[in-house]
Amino acid sequence: MGTATLTIDLDALAANWRALDAMTSTDVQTAAVVKADGYGLGAGRVARALAQAGARRFFVAAAEEGAAVRQALGPGPEISIFSGHMRGDTDMIHDLYLTPMLNSIEQITRHFEALPGHPFGIQLDTGMNRLGMELPEWAAIAEIALQQSPTLIMSHLACADEPDHPMNAAQLKTFHDMTDGVTVPRSLSATGGILLGPDYHFDLTRPGIGLYGGAPFDAATPVVSLSLPVIQTRDVETDETVGYGGTWTAEIASRIATVSGGYADGLLRKMSNKARLFHEDTPCPVAGRVSMDMIGVDITHLAETPSCLDILGPNQTVDQLAAMADTIGYEILTSLGARYTRRYSGGHA
Repeated sequence: MGTATLTIDLDALAANWRALDAMTSTDVQTAAVVKADGYGLGAGRVARALAQAGARRFFVAAAEEGAAVRQALGPGPEISIFSGHMRGDTDMIHDLYLTPMLNSIEQITRHFEALPGHPFGIQLDTGMNRLGMELPEWAAIAEIALQQSPTLIMSHLACADEPDHPMNAAQLKTFHDMTDGVTVPRSLSATGGILLGPDYHFDLTRPGIGLYGGAPFDAATPVVSLSLPVIQTRDVETDETVGYGGTWTAEIASRIATVSGGYADGLLRKMSNKARLFHEDTPCPVAGRVSMDMIGVDITHLAETPSCLDILGPNQTVDQLAAMADTIGYEILTSLGARYTRRYSGGHA
């Protein structure tokens, strides 16, 4: 079976970081979120490219992810862990000089007892009800925590992708109520929060999906392209069906290309009979169900038989493909499978 090729444009990634950095004032630091293996694109390569662009602080979900980023970057850049100081992570946090964002009184106690003097941040819950301390917890521990000089106090917006959502202003007010008067740097905004404007920027922003070309950063430069090789083509007569379950029926005599790629590679079954691939600028609809390793594509209208078809690229973004699968660009990016041949362009990583 031919190998699909996933191309990752590190120059585009760096350009997106610089563009988001330029949206904030010079006294606001722009970090970079590289969790989930750099949103599926390779945390080491991604982090190095972003560091070369100017990023000096990185965020990951768990300590194990922090280890991979530290290995790629070496000493110096600050690597923060959203999940905080989990049981069993003490040695890794210490040895790799990672900075946990402490989410609870339990984590604060664990960190102060196990690693006194080691850098840490604080995560507050301003209404998302996911991670962080709510007001009563924070009020009980704030004086003690602040005496230990955290590097950051952060929270996370639940609805920043919807600029007019009332939760944005409500969480902003709560964050002010919980943190006004502290001298510690503060952070509230990921990509969506950056786009909400200066009131949400505070001292540090943490763009994630926007770096990788995803919404809500509509001005982003596309970072990924994905080309699927054609394994075989066949002629299908009128009323014949294609694929499992016979869910696509030829209305006319048709030509079907079977391409290498499927739900094992992150191309979701919900794309069946909805998604399209491209031959140069010409769209070609998926014919039948997406299976584990293969997808049928209707190429009847093409003048030539292509050697490959593009499912991501200049003509189709991750968010457009996601819409056809009733999901979001995040899921598409982070689901891209390990079987692809990954090719990096640009940068020096």
